[in-house]
Amino acid sequence: MVHFVGAGSGAPDLITVRGMRLIGSADVIIYTGSLINPELLGCAAKSCRLHNSAYLNLDEVIALMKDAEEQGLTTVRLHTGDTSLYSAVREQMDRLSRLGIAYDVCPGVSSFCGAAAALGAEYTLPGVSQSVIITRMAGRTPVREQESMRSLASHQATMVIFLSMGLLEELTRELIAGGYGEDTPAAIVYKATWPEQKVIYCTVSGLAQAAEKNGITKTALVAVGYFLGDSYELSKLYDAAFATEYRSADTRACGTDGGKDK
Repeated sequence: MVHFVGAGSGAPDLITVRGMRLIGSADVIIYTGSLINPELLGCAAKSCRLHNSAYLNLDEVIALMKDAEEQGLTTVRLHTGDTSLYSAVREQMDRLSRLGIAYDVCPGVSSFCGAAAALGAEYTLPGVSQSVIITRMAGRTPVREQESMRSLASHQATMVIFLSMGLLEELTRELIAGGYGEDTPAAIVYKATWPEQKVIYCTVSGLAQAAEKNGITKTALVAVGYFLGDSYELSKLYDAAFATEYRSADTRACGTDGGKDK
């Protein structure tokens, strides 16, 4: 059996209880060594075989899984964040399916969630944005024209941009061409939830300069949008004048004041 486990955004205590249990019971762990917090590997059994996939190609990763399966061993494939985002997990699952090897998935806390926590922010604010676009700039992995940064920016939704730290000047040009103003709030979050976490607030036009000034070249996310501002509407969920399944509306309450720090 192969368990694909999302290790979380960095802090070792942000892995799920299930993920930690699977690590502790694994006979073989194949981990993304360039990204996984090494403290997590200390929770593995002393007899566990550890393999750093940073030095392996897909065929070699699958060969390790196949070998473990033939020996009746349990494998944990440990990915950073959550396996559903930029993990190259689908190709591994498809190979295992063709080999008749059973697998399952244990989700993890994505770095975009860790970034929101670091920012002390809510991506979806009434009157500001009710959608979050998670994307990346085209690089060695191409991006379809329909998903170009310029096209997605036209929606003016909250954007969280992965794997693009080496392309910040181009990212700025594309965001502005898509409709964001130069002064649109933005932030760079470096190694969210790690001890060395760093948060830099800037604007869309200042992304490249902010990264250079702080020496950030990788392992960071870019967040863009007015969710980083101070103006928004209050949620209807807790509006006293708004009835729900669990409480009646208070007709004396107006519940119309919106915004933060007003």
